[in-house]
Amino acid sequence: MGLDIRIPLGLIFLITGGIISLYGFITRNSAIYEKSMGINLNLTWGAIMFVFGLIMFLVGRRQRWQDDPVTPRPWERGSGAPRH
Repeated sequence: MGLDIRIPLGLIFLITGGIISLYGFITRNSAIYEKSMGINLNLTWGAIMFVFGLIMFLVGRRQRWQDDPVTPRPWERGSGAPRH
């Protein structure tokens, strides 16, 4: 099949988590975190979303490499072995 849902889902989480983490990093010493007992929730959950998205994306790409018998995997490109 052509579409693996893990790839676009991983990209969505990567982008969203990256934006939220960046915002949390920029506002890390702001007064807006007083309501959450001084915990920077934007940075924390942004990092969690980023890591989850990265895992989803990499697992989806790995499965795609295993399913495609014609295209060599990146680590096998320079092997020089003949393909039949």
